[in-house]
Amino acid sequence: MLRCISARDRGKEGRDISMAYLTINGLNTYYEMHGEGETIVLLHHGFGCTRMWKDIYPGLVKEGYRTVMYDRRGFGRSEEGADFDQFYVSPSFRAEGIKELEAVREMLDLKSFHLVGQCEGGVVAVDYATRYPEQVQSITISSTQCYNNTPMPEWNREKFPEPLQQLDPRLQEKLAKWHGKERAGLFFDMFRDRGGSYGTGIFDLRPILPAVTCPVLVLYPDRSVLFDVEQGVAFYRHLPNSELAVLPKCGHNTYENQPVEYVRNILSFVERQKAYIPPEYFNATCVAPGREVNPLIPPLAKGD
Repeated sequence: MLRCISARDRGKEGRDISMAYLTINGLNTYYEMHGEGETIVLLHHGFGCTRMWKDIYPGLVKEGYRTVMYDRRGFGRSEEGADFDQFYVSPSFRAEGIKELEAVREMLDLKSFHLVGQCEGGVVAVDYATRYPEQVQSITISSTQCYNNTPMPEWNREKFPEPLQQLDPRLQEKLAKWHGKERAGLFFDMFRDRGGSYGTGIFDLRPILPAVTCPVLVLYPDRSVLFDVEQGVAFYRHLPNSELAVLPKCGHNTYENQPVEYVRNILSFVERQKAYIPPEYFNATCVAPGREVNPLIPPLAKGD
């Protein structure tokens, strides 16, 4: 069952804002919608929620895009349901993520959109694009794992050895703000163990990547403590219509470490999809002229 409870307001600079709940399968799913224009949907990572996008969505709205973001089931301000612990490690978790995004699209009457997925959010984007290719105009994935040769519970224990209470107080405060003070510790311990979009076994997106037909920007940091940059290269090599951008001196949380570059890369990529670039432009080498003028860059005026 789907139901929408909506509230609209005018934000800073007169921007149209909707902050509301969608009822999906009996659970309230929190979402926000900002601005007007082509739609960009932001998909948060495995520890996150809509609040993580505070430095990202204003730049997209400013350039004339409608930005939609929502808390997936059990995250942020969305209800988790009585069986969330079992759901989180169930084989159906990824499939339900596809259904949830499609329900959001239907209820908000979104015809098609661009997807931006951070880490686990990138898995949701790829999964959705293989199921509903006609709805997806483009995807940007950032810091998403492409594959792993180690079972995820074993990998997680190595990467997240300590409970939340032993970590940086600033991280504790952030997760408490995102998920609630009473929930944050248990939530973190569950996330760092196993489950979610990365599953409970060997994780590997490579077999399904050739089925993603829309343009994809792989936006990867060069200094992630979780996934090395070769993961981004693997995406680039297995996706049939992709671009690769590496953010220098950038950590795993690309949206947080370099928000200006994050927004700039997304906007530039989305705009590139609207322009025709002749194939011969890419044929230029040291000894072959190809096409010397980039059709996306306006020519300099005489005297410049």
